[in-house]
Amino acid sequence: MKRLLLAGGGHAHVFVLRELARRRVPGLEVMLVTPHERQLYSGMLPGWIAGHYALDELSIPLRPLAHAAGAVLLPHRIAELYPEIRHVRTEPGLTLEYDLLSIATGSDIATHAIVGQQWALPLRPIENFVARWSALAPRVAEADRPRVTIIGAGAGGVEVALAIAHAMRPAGNGTQVQLVTGGVVLPGHGDGARTRALAELTRSQVRVLDSMAVRVDSDHVDLADGGSLPSDLTLLACGACAPPWLQSSGLALDEQGFLAVDGFLRSTSHDNVFGAGDIASIVGEPRARSGVYAVRAGPPLAKNLIRRAQGKSLRSYTPQRSALYLLATGPKSAIASWGGLSWQGDWLWRWKDRIDRGFIAAFRTS
Repeated sequence: MKRLLLAGGGHAHVFVLRELARRRVPGLEVMLVTPHERQLYSGMLPGWIAGHYALDELSIPLRPLAHAAGAVLLPHRIAELYPEIRHVRTEPGLTLEYDLLSIATGSDIATHAIVGQQWALPLRPIENFVARWSALAPRVAEADRPRVTIIGAGAGGVEVALAIAHAMRPAGNGTQVQLVTGGVVLPGHGDGARTRALAELTRSQVRVLDSMAVRVDSDHVDLADGGSLPSDLTLLACGACAPPWLQSSGLALDEQGFLAVDGFLRSTSHDNVFGAGDIASIVGEPRARSGVYAVRAGPPLAKNLIRRAQGKSLRSYTPQRSALYLLATGPKSAIASWGGLSWQGDWLWRWKDRIDRGFIAAFRTS
């Protein structure tokens, strides 16, 4: 009996579980270690903030999916990894052995460049954000002219800023949403998408500040240009970083500290360790850290894990060069960004909604 340990319930691993449910591998014990018994789909999070979805609509229950795959689910968090002896230690102190390890835990918010992050609410882990925002949103709606600041103007930061502005408009309490960009809106996207996003931010009366946040306090954010921005609630959407347990694992990492994998999604230093999604980087094929690429890596990761467990040769995977992004703009409308091209309209929201709902439905099982 060999053990496949799936670390994390990320987007890529739901594909692994679904594939294992379709075809079991004789002699393979499967264990899923993840702190939560559901996966909240990040692509629908802005729609939930805006009020378009109930939380259940963006949730994939992991326990029934694991059961269908013949996997044991342990609701634990990874604390330490020892690849030389093939051991993982979880946060409650449980030590687990493995023969084959796959990592898809997602990434953390990069807060190291900002002092006082304890005063801010990071967008990840999503479960933590959802729990805290569920409690804070009613208070924001009841406050008099509250100021909500989002630090980071990537796709996630822009979508969340627009979603909050839309959600608070019915309250009529003068909520001021502020977006601290760090110098650029939608880095990595084309000028057309950037222009459309800036127009939507203006339409939604989101204040855009082309400065960098250096410190967060309970009632303000200090900026690199010396300014002080009053803020009653500050959210962090400022890039990704690898979790500490990966950085101390001894696995080969890229320059940013993420798991370095080859074209088979296999660790470049340990051939029984695989990884995909935000936690991993394919050497020679750098891509943005987004759910788009994590979802695309799921099927090839599933196939190679099963082939490795069966002693078969692996299949190479090359991620697509450009990905289509559908960015929610608050109301039921969206901006499409693909390379240097962009489009906008309500029809894109309807398309995005169908894609997102179809993704969730594909992994729901009784």
